[in-house]
Amino acid sequence: MTSGFDLILSAILCFGCNATDPSPQGQTTAVVISVNGTDVAAVSPDLNNNGNFEIYRTKRENMEKMRQYVNGNHFRIATIEDYPLSYTQKKADGTVVGAGVSFELIDFLAEKFNFTYEVVVPQGNIIGSTGDYKNSLVELLYDGKADLAAAFLPLLADVRIKCDYSTTVLDEGEWIMVMQRPKESATGSGLLAPFEFWVWILIFISLLAVGPIIYVLIIIRNKITGDDSQQPYSLGHCAWFVYGALMKQGSTLSPIADSTRLLFATWWIFITILTSFYTANLTAFLTLSKFTLPFNTVNDILAKQKHFVTPRGGGIEYSIKNTNESLSILSNMVLNNRATFTENENDTVTLTTFVEKYGYVFVRDRPAINHLLYLDYRYRKLISADNEKIHCPFAMAKEPFLKKKRAFAYPFQSNLSTLFDPELLNLVESGIIKHLLAKGLPNAEICPQDLGGTERQLQNGDLMMTYYIMIAGFVTSIVVFTTEMLFRFINQRQVGKNNMIIGANELQRSSNFRLHGWAAGRTNHRESLGNRLNEGIILSNVTPPPAYASIFKHNKNAVVDMNKWKQAVSKNKDESKGVRRLINGRDYMVYKNTNGINQLVPVRAPSATLFQYSYTE
Repeated sequence: MTSGFDLILSAILCFGCNATDPSPQGQTTAVVISVNGTDVAAVSPDLNNNGNFEIYRTKRENMEKMRQYVNGNHFRIATIEDYPLSYTQKKADGTVVGAGVSFELIDFLAEKFNFTYEVVVPQGNIIGSTGDYKNSLVELLYDGKADLAAAFLPLLADVRIKCDYSTTVLDEGEWIMVMQRPKESATGSGLLAPFEFWVWILIFISLLAVGPIIYVLIIIRNKITGDDSQQPYSLGHCAWFVYGALMKQGSTLSPIADSTRLLFATWWIFITILTSFYTANLTAFLTLSKFTLPFNTVNDILAKQKHFVTPRGGGIEYSIKNTNESLSILSNMVLNNRATFTENENDTVTLTTFVEKYGYVFVRDRPAINHLLYLDYRYRKLISADNEKIHCPFAMAKEPFLKKKRAFAYPFQSNLSTLFDPELLNLVESGIIKHLLAKGLPNAEICPQDLGGTERQLQNGDLMMTYYIMIAGFVTSIVVFTTEMLFRFINQRQVGKNNMIIGANELQRSSNFRLHGWAAGRTNHRESLGNRLNEGIILSNVTPPPAYASIFKHNKNAVVDMNKWKQAVSKNKDESKGVRRLINGRDYMVYKNTNGINQLVPVRAPSATLFQYSYTE
């Protein structure tokens, strides 16, 4: 039974029928052209009237001669292993036959023009270029070891000096990147996802700048207007207001001046809009965000210096190594061993080894990638029937890594192109080649970027920023605490040194006091203390009050000490005796100095000790 595909081919490739039927009235009758007694075409009389009839007739005669030459002839057709576009299979008798889309086209041509062929594969299984010529497909054509190259060959400038491409372009090849499916989208996750990097930078700058700006503007306003009703806030208060407004917290600052109020209101409005956008975008990101990949274009690979792998001797390698090609910008990555050109013909091995195991990016033409991912999907479907993440561990970029037109190739001055290329053009224009490229693939997209079949749950990665904030807060507080303890230790050491110096001076002073006599020292000391107390000033070198025990113990030495202190504080005072009082639950002796101010002297042992220490050096 004839298939629809065969009917389409027959309809497209059928030559013009004999114009033997009478033409309708009012239309010109076509002239029938015969070559060697066979009617081959019907030509409009206008063609003969324009003088182009002989040219057309000569062309048709040459085409008929080529048909006769090809008919029954045997050709050598070269190809490379490039599944599914072109590859070879070995039969049981050891015969190598071609397969793939390229040989479906060759088989059609062989059936139409009645020729046979044998398949020739270059030893290196590479296309070839000026710098990589040995054991290549181009070498077979240039040396006359093949009559036709049946493969989807990218149009490279360096190859044109060795062979001719077919005038019919089979398709525009697209090389696509395949990589491990990341656990999270490349747009970010968690708290930082709603805004891009520079938005966060500007927000951080505004937080640092607005506080000092408010502080400076308040000071300038007060100096210009001379109005002191608005007291300037400290810089710390202004900075804390800015941070508190960002966290939607209230403020104890209540500005009076209108300009200051406008400054505060402007910042509040800005924060309200900013936080509203942030909250809405964060919600949308966590629920409706589109999954994106970290590497989508050549620029991503170049900027991040990502390792990638591609077949040896293919279009990608020559587009990088040849200086006149579009991917020559990646030549430094080849020198830095960031690019790997594998000679393994099995794409599945390359996928599992380089991509799954080492995290490389695999660059391959789109038909090969589609078939590769589909076979991998079918295999993993047997492992788990429900888990989409197990089915699709790889993701394919949407943007092509490289675009290049592809065609067959002939040796120089080959006449086969004049016969084969028009037939190939019919196949391209009818969409048959496009159909063959998608043959065996499902209509649905294979392992899309956004699987979309599972509900998204929040992970630690989404909340990682909250962890960072907590850690940063604790670390900062520990640093501040350590700094405080360090300064306290330094201050205590400095105070200790000062006490040692004061103690040494006091020791020297007491020695001098003994040398000059007790009476003179006591008189001078008593006068000095009296003068200072009269002025209401208590210094560190005044005579300390008597011990608390001497206040209520009446022995001879205690009475002497008590009298000494009372004489010092009660000079020019009628009453020299203190009164014992209970104040706030504590015992005090109350004395009045010359200014009439009550002086409290604690009686209890701890308080008396502290009081005595404060009055001594």
